[in-house]
Amino acid sequence: MGELVDFFVRSRNFILFVLLEVVSFYFIISTNNYWSATYFNTSNRYAAQVLAWSNTVNEYTNLRQVNAELAQENQLLNNRLTDLLQNRPPAPAMYQADSAFANRFKFTVAKVVNNTTQLANNYITIDKGTDDGLHPGMGVISPTGVVGKVKICNQHFSVVTSILHSEYLVSSQLVKAGEIGSAKWDGVDPSLIKLEDVPRHKPVSIGDSVVTSGFNLTFPPGILVGRVRSVGVQPNQTFHDITLNLATNFSNLAFVYIVENRLQAEQDQLEKKVENEK
Repeated sequence: MGELVDFFVRSRNFILFVLLEVVSFYFIISTNNYWSATYFNTSNRYAAQVLAWSNTVNEYTNLRQVNAELAQENQLLNNRLTDLLQNRPPAPAMYQADSAFANRFKFTVAKVVNNTTQLANNYITIDKGTDDGLHPGMGVISPTGVVGKVKICNQHFSVVTSILHSEYLVSSQLVKAGEIGSAKWDGVDPSLIKLEDVPRHKPVSIGDSVVTSGFNLTFPPGILVGRVRSVGVQPNQTFHDITLNLATNFSNLAFVYIVENRLQAEQDQLEKKVENEK
């Protein structure tokens, strides 16, 4: 306390000078319209700039929460969209999908905690596991397209086989041509994928969308896989050599949606029973 008093005693002239300057400045502003207007305009401009900086910092720090909320909203929209599409499939006008079949897909949002793209066989780790209802075999999609399939789970995490895997195939369909093929990564470019088994006598257009077909249990039909980048002919083969631009950008994958087919076990059981009877 004594040191503080000594400081004020030693600096009394400077402190008095500052006080007089402040008082003078106040009287100038309060008694002169020009300087008053100049002061308030300047102070408002700097205050607005500081506020803008503050808002920018707050928005940046809240981006994680905003992304999580958007992912939750997309999950709900995916559920609703899939239900609508399954209730109105491309079929004869008299056809009406069974309610259990139409509502068989359920979506769960998860955050990507690890991801590889440069290996021959790539995997993704997500922050949801068996405690969240996940199990091996579930499909995984992103907001823009197909990602892969759940390989293994523990209580709180799951490892996903990425579509960027040398042995992973996705049953796919060309939207315009209507042809069915298999999307498979060739292990070269993580932004490109091949579409195999499309007969060469079938017309294929550059830019045509390729989506998941209705002949798989993992994904709902109509999930985007990619778009046709180039079409060639495989030497001594009867199939097109088709390259797609992948719909999912794996380099900045942050949130994914796990797809549960609630009728998959029932369909598997029935089909295995038929196979066993052959």
